[in-house]
Amino acid sequence: MLREAEVNQFIRDGFVRIDHAFPRDLADAGRAILWKDTGCDPADSTTWTQPVIRLGGYAQEPFRLAVNTPRLHEAFDQLVGKGRWEPRNSLGTFPVRFPNPDDPGDTGWHAEASFAGDDGSWRLNVSSKGRALLMLFLFSDVGPDDAPTRILVGSHLDVPKWLYPAGETGLSFIELAQQFDDITLNRPVELATGEAGTVYLCHPFLVHAAQPHHGSEPRFMAQPPLHPTEPLQLYRADGAYSPVEQAIRMGLNEKNGRILG
Repeated sequence: MLREAEVNQFIRDGFVRIDHAFPRDLADAGRAILWKDTGCDPADSTTWTQPVIRLGGYAQEPFRLAVNTPRLHEAFDQLVGKGRWEPRNSLGTFPVRFPNPDDPGDTGWHAEASFAGDDGSWRLNVSSKGRALLMLFLFSDVGPDDAPTRILVGSHLDVPKWLYPAGETGLSFIELAQQFDDITLNRPVELATGEAGTVYLCHPFLVHAAQPHHGSEPRFMAQPPLHPTEPLQLYRADGAYSPVEQAIRMGLNEKNGRILG
């Protein structure tokens, strides 16, 4: 169970790190499956010819068990609300990053899009349609040189002010990224490091970015969404706002002169 200080950190900073969220043996078993699908030889670095290989759609036992530990389920309840999230039986895309001098071409700051618009673009809106959390599952040990995801601490509080005027249609993730100002881009940077089995539970609006790999061992990480069972609410008659909703309301009230009641 998350401590009160950790829940408050999630609201304030936009993420919480959970060490030993799933057992290392599951990470080892899952990584063995992923290595086969990369087509690379873990013992021969000359076969690691690309800076990133994207794998996805993994529902084998190590992945299914990793996302369904009691510790994670308790944290989902605390951050999103009991009955407000959909259980997962798989993990999403694995961008496997290799030591490589080439630019991976995907290192820009962004917040994850969560639904497809009528025009086919991937979008976000202020109620975070389609996403209750962004999650980072470390399936390998990740140090500062191993292409850890970069996190702009507190950036989730800036995003609502750009999404609110766009209503249900929201903005594409590119349109949103074009709004980032000096306040957001100069926020402190945290690196998503940790041992295999570490999970970062992130607010869906958290601004983050990949980076090149300067270490020696490939990085294996999944970045699945936690889907909501109902839309996030900015107005609840009973005031029973989840920490995810509290952060959105805080961002709107702090940045827009308290526009919410």
